[in-house]
Amino acid sequence: MPVTEQLTPETIAQHGIKPDEYQVILNRLGRAPNLLELGIFSVMWSEHCSYKSSRIHLSKFPTSGPAVIQGPGENAGVIDIGDGQACIFKMESHNHPSFIEPYQGAATGVGGIMRDVFTMGARPVALANAIRFGEPENANTKRLLAGVVSGIGGYGNCVGVPTVCGETNFDKSYNGNILVNAMCVGLAETDKIFYSRGAKIGSPIVYFGSKTGRDGIHGATMASADFDEGSEEKRPTVQVGDPFMEKLLIEATLELMQTDCIEAIQDMGAAGLTSSSVEMAGKEGLGIVLKMNDVPVRETHMTPYEMMLSESQERMLAILKPGEEHIAQAIMEKWDLDYAVIGYTTDTGRLVLEFDGEIVCDIPIGPLSEDAPKYDRPWVKTPPQPPVHAAELGDIDFGQAVLKLLACPDIASKRWVWEQYDRHVMADTLAASDKPFDAALVRVHGTNKALAITTDCTPRYVLNDPYEGGKQIVAESYRNIICTGAKPIAITDNLNFGNPEKPETMGQIVGAIEGMAEACRILEYPVVSGNVSLYNETMGQAILPTPVVGGVGLIGDYHNAIGYGGIVDGDLVFLIGETTDNLGATLALRELSGRSDGAPPRVDLPLEKRTAALVSSLIAQRQIKACHDLSNGGFALGLAKLCMASNIGIDAQLPENVPTTAALFAETQARYLVVISPDNLDGFNAAVAQSGLLLREIGAASGANLVIADVLSLSTSAMRKANENWLPEFMG
Repeated sequence: MPVTEQLTPETIAQHGIKPDEYQVILNRLGRAPNLLELGIFSVMWSEHCSYKSSRIHLSKFPTSGPAVIQGPGENAGVIDIGDGQACIFKMESHNHPSFIEPYQGAATGVGGIMRDVFTMGARPVALANAIRFGEPENANTKRLLAGVVSGIGGYGNCVGVPTVCGETNFDKSYNGNILVNAMCVGLAETDKIFYSRGAKIGSPIVYFGSKTGRDGIHGATMASADFDEGSEEKRPTVQVGDPFMEKLLIEATLELMQTDCIEAIQDMGAAGLTSSSVEMAGKEGLGIVLKMNDVPVRETHMTPYEMMLSESQERMLAILKPGEEHIAQAIMEKWDLDYAVIGYTTDTGRLVLEFDGEIVCDIPIGPLSEDAPKYDRPWVKTPPQPPVHAAELGDIDFGQAVLKLLACPDIASKRWVWEQYDRHVMADTLAASDKPFDAALVRVHGTNKALAITTDCTPRYVLNDPYEGGKQIVAESYRNIICTGAKPIAITDNLNFGNPEKPETMGQIVGAIEGMAEACRILEYPVVSGNVSLYNETMGQAILPTPVVGGVGLIGDYHNAIGYGGIVDGDLVFLIGETTDNLGATLALRELSGRSDGAPPRVDLPLEKRTAALVSSLIAQRQIKACHDLSNGGFALGLAKLCMASNIGIDAQLPENVPTTAALFAETQARYLVVISPDNLDGFNAAVAQSGLLLREIGAASGANLVIADVLSLSTSAMRKANENWLPEFMG
């Protein structure tokens, strides 16, 4: 039995363990834990690792489908993309570390999400992100943006995986708690997928990769707590990454997977050696013995507490078939990686740690993994808000309004960001941030297939109506993939919210999940992986509710893909879908009147599905040459983007039956702008007529100005200048 120190209430609280949770630990152990055991419970029962506030609600997501090979519960989700090939992908957050140390926080977020993907046997082929910062006027925003972008680019570029898409937004709610959500997409063969389950009794446990240091200790616990005035002092809990070591680790891991010696494998992410060992053993009901003196360390006099809780980067843990250790050792020596056999599996169901000839930890694994606390926290529904009609905005100079929207921080070109990322390394990127597509396209190497990838969220919708906002996020992701000609297959998510112990915040979480789940069901677009990041608050101020979706689709022949550029003089522009008079929670309402109230646009999911099916069919039949869905900024900004993408003007009419302000700026859902050649007009009209959907011919491409009826006329160059200049000027 391990020696038990006298733990004080202060020590227990510092580990994020509440008094009632500590009592559960006492009951399950039949004794008091020692400090090491308390630390292990602390990280495994943290919000970051156990999802204790969200598990009962996450079960509402649809997670299966005809293409789903592996849903939530593994390192990443897996979908079948045909021809014996699989796509493996996931998104995760590194919010708190990136606020404390922006370069390393963002860099290690990229490294960590890549390990989740290649630990399942996939070669990473694309990175994406969703990053959010405080208002530009905040003293920290410029520094944090520069550090995060540099960290994302520095790590991804060095490893040699392209960063192909993302979103960058600003809001005062992120002043004290930025968001850095990183997504990785990889490719594998369907018969060579590796899991963290599958370990057997008596098998050796091997460690390989970098040595263990003191960086990142209690990172998972830190990520599960609010920020306060002392949060800057938490720099030691931020990991330090080495992208060149990650590259070696990718190659060594994939080479090891070509042998037949792995029973189970897991990267050391949040909670490091603790979570990786406990999860692999727990999934098979096994026990585990670790010899802590054999763990490769880079600092002297490290304790088992530090080794088990360190989140040092670029480390892997594998359970091998007995007698195969020499095979793994030879591969790791070839790649110049640290390697050690540090333990073995047992039939006891207990985690036993040995150090200096003594047992220093002996606890059951069950309570650490599947038996962690699960809360049904009190929640209150977000009160509904009325719509905001166009008349409430008063008189507007529509031309100046469009320029203002194009230059606002959320819409302004992010060229300054994505030019720091290598978007075309590996030579399979077909469309990235620098090409006018609604989703990135990455070729499946050696084939004509391509993956469509997108990240999406509209937090202001979720704030005002979590249920409708949750539906809209999924629908927006779906539309972006449809616009390229690809078929949406599945999503990963990253649910970023404030303190779940506040009923109002918990209501946002519940509403958003239920809305997202409903959209996933209707659109047949299941959730296969994800991450929950809660306690995103500073001094009691919560972020906007920000549940990000990372969507993946497939196009069978990338030669048939389309974007929203390539428009020439004489091409005809059509609007599919109906526009309504509601400006609630829209970009225009915020930027033109300073208001953020109102019901967001309602999402009619059956209509979304019907409209998407029509657009998909039109692209497949080559009836249309450009396509762009309408979202932020509505009809006016959609037309502006078409003009800027092709450097051509459009002479357009307004949609009928709504006031001019709503016609221009409403963000009504299930709408697309499509462009056709006049030669395709008859076939196009016939196809749309059969669908029964509302269609209006808007106008034609001509000249160099965007002209909308008699309400505005703007040159393409003026719009581009407004759109391109804000961020470079802000960053100096």
